Amino acid sequence: MSFTKLETFIFDKLSQTKLPGLSAAILQDGEMVWARGFGFRDLARGQAATPNTLYAIASLTKSFTCVAILQLAEQGQLSVDDPIDRYVPVNIRPGGEPIRIKHLMSHSSGLPALAYAESLIDNLIGDGDHWLPVASYNDMFTFLQDAGEWAVTRPGERWFYLNEGFVLLGAIIEKCAGIPYIDYIQRHILAPLGMKRSFFQKEAVESDLDVATPYIIARDGERIASRYPYGALSSDGGLFSNAPDLLRYLAMFLGQGQYNGVKLLTPASVTAMMTPYVNVPQREGPFGQAGYGYGLRITPNFLGHTLVGHGGSVGVATSYIGFIPEKNIGMALVTNGSGYPTGQMVLYGLALVLGANPEELPFVQRERRLKELEGRYETYKGAMKLQVRCAGDFLMAEMKTKHTDATTILVPDTLEEKTRTFFILESGYKIGIEFTVQDGAVDLLYERYRLKKVGNLV
Repeated sequence: MSFTKLETFIFDKLSQTKLPGLSAAILQDGEMVWARGFGFRDLARGQAATPNTLYAIASLTKSFTCVAILQLAEQGQLSVDDPIDRYVPVNIRPGGEPIRIKHLMSHSSGLPALAYAESLIDNLIGDGDHWLPVASYNDMFTFLQDAGEWAVTRPGERWFYLNEGFVLLGAIIEKCAGIPYIDYIQRHILAPLGMKRSFFQKEAVESDLDVATPYIIARDGERIASRYPYGALSSDGGLFSNAPDLLRYLAMFLGQGQYNGVKLLTPASVTAMMTPYVNVPQREGPFGQAGYGYGLRITPNFLGHTLVGHGGSVGVATSYIGFIPEKNIGMALVTNGSGYPTGQMVLYGLALVLGANPEELPFVQRERRLKELEGRYETYKGAMKLQVRCAGDFLMAEMKTKHTDATTILVPDTLEEKTRTFFILESGYKIGIEFTVQDGAVDLLYERYRLKKVGNLV
């Protein structure tokens, strides 16, 4: 199989978003069929990323935490139905009901995100100014003392991504296992899987000969060398790994809890992790309504198959794993910055392995059709000029005179091949905007004006 399309797609997205480097690998029928590094693991030293480069994997750690919880449940050390206050001094009862271990594992505790991790990470990588001194489980218990007043729903009713909940799961693991969380993960998951270059400790990461330098991608595209938030995260996002090691982890799920003759989980526990218990907030899209299991997200209809995956970000590093159990394929991808969504690059790769044309994926077509509209536009004889640029899922129309600027958000309505309609809001009214694309030319009807695209952005 040729992976040229995938390599071109990833290279283009790194170029567009200014990401320094990326490493990725694909698993098919138990074998690594493709692995590649792109760009730089270290710009100052001119070192290229390799397929084996080490990065922070951030919230991918959460599924490792859930594996540990289920291992302890299989041993009879705990039950996922146990209330958390049996193990940790956090007595929060949203709607008068106890939060149970399974609610933390599925982000359905009833508490909205409290942003401890966002604040701490931004400070430690040099990109924030609000300080939260949460350095231990005891600090987290104190931080959560009044969090019950912040609850929105009863446990189990609604999905709210809660980093704080996974810190509590780490404390529960330590209490039940009798050893530190990091030691537990190393002994009972990483070592049995042969993930020899997956670490939590700063010393182990920095002594590795193929580790990526983390970067902040500034708003002007500058790549600013930063640092990883060592010690800030543990059971919620503290693991470092590499693409080949992550394929070993994926292979365990595809093997119903076993890898290379080693059993980590029972098939029932694997099924429990991949069962959606609560819908994620995104409404049903082209791949169906996604749900959340235990540390994993489940998408029901990715090209006719169930897709299981999860992403992670600490700002200066991003990651994603995705796998399709019924086809025995998976992909892992890690980067040393924040740019193009890592999950979408993985979907592109999985579509290719499935034999589909990844260029026909809905998000690829949407991006292409929006990108084609970017540029400089003019009315009759250049009497009025504006620029149109992409801003995520929207377009921004920018009109500048000698002394003033005006920017208007264009909200997509329909994005057909030739006719693409948008609307703007003015005094509460929707006003239609229409682009027509034909033979490489772009025509724009904008309120009472007709404009033609005359060039690229400046």
